[in-house]
Amino acid sequence: APLPAMSRRVVRQSKFRHVFGQPVKADQMYEDIRVSKVTCDSSFCAVNPKFVAIIVESGGGGAFIVLPLAKTGRVDKNHPLVTGHTAPVLDIDWCPHNDNVIASASEDTTVMVWQIPDYVPVRNITEPVVTLEGHSKRVGIISWHPTARNVLLSAGCDNLVILWNVGTGEMLLVLEDMHTDLIYNVGWNRNGSLLVTTCKDKKVRIIDPRKQQVVAEKVKPHDGARPIRAIFVADGKIFTTGFSKMSERQLGLWDLKNFEEPIALQEMDTSNGVLLPFYDPDSSIVYLCGKGDSSIRYFEITDEAPYVHYLNTYSSKEPQRGMGFMPKRGLDVSKCEIARWELGGGGWGESEGSGEDGQTLTSSIPPRFFKLHERKCEPIVMTVPRKSDLFQDDLYPDTPGPEPALEADEWLSGKDAEPVLISLRDGYVPVKNRELKVVKKNILDNKPPPGPRRSHSTTCDPDLSRPALEEVLEEIRALKETVQAQEKRISDLENKLCQFTNGTD
Repeated sequence: APLPAMSRRVVRQSKFRHVFGQPVKADQMYEDIRVSKVTCDSSFCAVNPKFVAIIVESGGGGAFIVLPLAKTGRVDKNHPLVTGHTAPVLDIDWCPHNDNVIASASEDTTVMVWQIPDYVPVRNITEPVVTLEGHSKRVGIISWHPTARNVLLSAGCDNLVILWNVGTGEMLLVLEDMHTDLIYNVGWNRNGSLLVTTCKDKKVRIIDPRKQQVVAEKVKPHDGARPIRAIFVADGKIFTTGFSKMSERQLGLWDLKNFEEPIALQEMDTSNGVLLPFYDPDSSIVYLCGKGDSSIRYFEITDEAPYVHYLNTYSSKEPQRGMGFMPKRGLDVSKCEIARWELGGGGWGESEGSGEDGQTLTSSIPPRFFKLHERKCEPIVMTVPRKSDLFQDDLYPDTPGPEPALEADEWLSGKDAEPVLISLRDGYVPVKNRELKVVKKNILDNKPPPGPRRSHSTTCDPDLSRPALEEVLEEIRALKETVQAQEKRISDLENKLCQFTNGTD
């Protein structure tokens, strides 16, 4: 007799159905880090193929620590910090086009951009490459443009979104009178032509930043009073997290062509932590991490109902204080043949067996998570079981690389470009330190940009001619280079000394 229709239903086909998370071994964690206790919904952690950066507790100002990925284990209590803000740091973000450049936003109303050397400096880094002043209240959100060089977005508690050209230190655009209350989060679409924002006024807005227009908005995508988050996913759809009237956590998927009704709306649980969504466009997987949760849930987004498909949950015992999300190029897929995953030379995350005797070989898929505890950072590897040790084309399609597709002025003039993709077939080798050069324009040549400005009181010596000024600046540059060279030499000598003394203590 034929089987009933329900019994004949085939399980949904997906190469990501068996994704699972694995924590690394204890000696591959970063221990003794005083993670910031500031109460805000920032992720507190930013990672790239070279470094992990974490916002830390700091007396008298704000600071974050930057560690080379390979520097696992106990962190020296005297390890240099990046200090320069006069109040706590609230958000940090690595530049997608230069692995040595990171931006920080602070309660002191400024945004600072820093150049991080490839070697570990001897002293704290206190001098930013550029300080961006324009907000009148604390700045809680920063985000680099995905395809245009040196374009950085900041959003503050003054309800302003400002776009900067970091290469000149000037404001490009100020988006004012768009948000009536505190901005919860801001995200770019894939080519950086649109923004999605969430706000305390319970609206999700889609903004064309160059036209300075709200092109679509949705009031109350989730009925609850707690914060909403929104990100762009594939095909320009919007993924949101929020709360129901009954304080249940929800996720939603929306199409801009019909923003009134959700494509999908699912209830999750009654925890009160805001769900931070992290999206991997190459696999169409969204990972949801709640602050205070001890789990990461992940879902695949497809074109077939119910559109948002639950995959699995990674659970652990300890709650997370924050989370870092490694870009795809941070995975060294060339080590797949020996079934060991190394990241930036760190040697993390062994996977199972080799494929010779038919055993399952697990392939790590991006992203890699960096989970913050109270006093440590724990990397988590996401893997997919495979019975082959060959390069997995379907898990590793070409992915955005470190080269920008546009210059800042091209983007500002209206040009759009998709990310410049790279293949991971032979692995990704991070490029050497590229210096971020800031060329400030003569302030007298330009009218001040629209939006609030801080007053700049400057005193000029009329007797100081331009050639004399340039000579002084050149001397300062030469001195900086000398100091950096000496710091590198001291660092190298300290490392050698450690190697000699390791066996004698």
